[in-house]
Amino acid sequence: MSFAVPSPQSSREPVAGKAGGWLSGSHIQLRVLLGARGLRAAESVKSLLALGSLAAVTVVISAWFIAHRLGGPFLAALLLCGLTLVAALCIVRSSAPAVAPMPGVEPSGQMRNLYDLTRRTLQMNLHAEPGPQLAALVREIFDLEAVAVFDADLQEVYQAGHWSVDPSETAQNVYHFETSDDDPATGIGRRVVRLGAVPIGSLVVRGDTSPLANSAIAALIAITFDRYRSLANESRIEAERQAEQMRATVLDSLAHAYKTPLTAIRAASSGLCEMGRLSAAQAELVALIDEQASLLNDLTTRLLTTARLESADAEQAVALHAAPVALGPLLDEVFAALGDRFCSANVRIEMADDNLVLGCDQRLISMLLTQYLDNACKYSDAGSPITIRAAHSGDEVLFSVHSFGPVISMADRERIFDRYYRASSSSTGAAGTGIGLSIAKRAAMAHGGSVWVASDEAEGTTFYAAIPAKQSNATARPVLGDVSAPGLERSTP
Repeated sequence: MSFAVPSPQSSREPVAGKAGGWLSGSHIQLRVLLGARGLRAAESVKSLLALGSLAAVTVVISAWFIAHRLGGPFLAALLLCGLTLVAALCIVRSSAPAVAPMPGVEPSGQMRNLYDLTRRTLQMNLHAEPGPQLAALVREIFDLEAVAVFDADLQEVYQAGHWSVDPSETAQNVYHFETSDDDPATGIGRRVVRLGAVPIGSLVVRGDTSPLANSAIAALIAITFDRYRSLANESRIEAERQAEQMRATVLDSLAHAYKTPLTAIRAASSGLCEMGRLSAAQAELVALIDEQASLLNDLTTRLLTTARLESADAEQAVALHAAPVALGPLLDEVFAALGDRFCSANVRIEMADDNLVLGCDQRLISMLLTQYLDNACKYSDAGSPITIRAAHSGDEVLFSVHSFGPVISMADRERIFDRYYRASSSSTGAAGTGIGLSIAKRAAMAHGGSVWVASDEAEGTTFYAAIPAKQSNATARPVLGDVSAPGLERSTP
């Protein structure tokens, strides 16, 4: 309900866009202006006026009918009664208590100030910290003596105006103890700045403001803080995406450039081996050249594959050639690829069903398992067993590679599948580039699957990959979501 309140001062200017100098245009609720008691009094006066008006109309109509039958003298008497009733109604109206705004509050002015603050916060430069700008704006618009704004995320207190005592401790206490109050004696208002139910800062003001205005200012500060953080996160994510795309482009170009000389080196080393008539030392050097050239060729192939798996260009994206693949022979091939590595004697393969078949891209799944097995060989304890498992789990085939070695911390588990990231346990000195597990992750994601790791000192470390059992031929694209099994830590793309 709205109530038209006449201005108590004749010199007050009328509200913009409304005539007569009345505050009815501001639509201020009676409950705010009068309080509960004043509201009830106003309702009583309005009811009395309505009843009196109805009675007056009834008297006039009755007088007309009676006068029409009884003549003029009786009509004069009835008119006198009517005039007396009207005079009584005027006296009641004039005796009604005057409605005045709350002490120290000018609703129309504060509404204009809040509107101005809202407009100017929307125009703020959010590429800079909003705290200093907000403190200055609040002080300027509301003409306050001093303002302090605490940003809990940045742990900074921003001040505007003159404070006789540093308000930093007060502002931080308001945030930590969540105390919101107003002290009329000192003119200081305190508010917790909340985003929903979560406190994200605080506001301390000194000056002539109302509790309602202080709460509204705190809400606007919370909205501005949230906009600033959202923009900062968006800018950071975009910068990381561009940097990653640039790195992938550079590596893709380098890998293509390396392929030609590597092919020539491998051809030359193979030719020397076939020629024969080499001394033992010469044959050993040729074998070393061929071995290292093969390793370098594998590395460039992995770089090209992972770059294409992440490519947004349809022409460069890897085509997913799904076909039924018997997993028993596939695991045997992965094991054979270990060659004479130091851990090959300790590798065991476990399958619940020897006839297990998965519809997948054999090349990508082979790369995934090779990376898992290579990682286990590098970081497992000497002589400890390494176990490869494959089994049906619902609509997926679950692969796992288990070993005993350094425990992977929870913080590292969240990033270990990121490209170029190496866990703190890699300080053991094992060689690596930090791209192997990222290739495994992208290979699983290309199939619509997921990867994760569990690590415990007693149980050891197990890397998992869950691949949907049914696949269709499609272009492999980066997957934006990743579903984790209950109770297990999965990586997030």
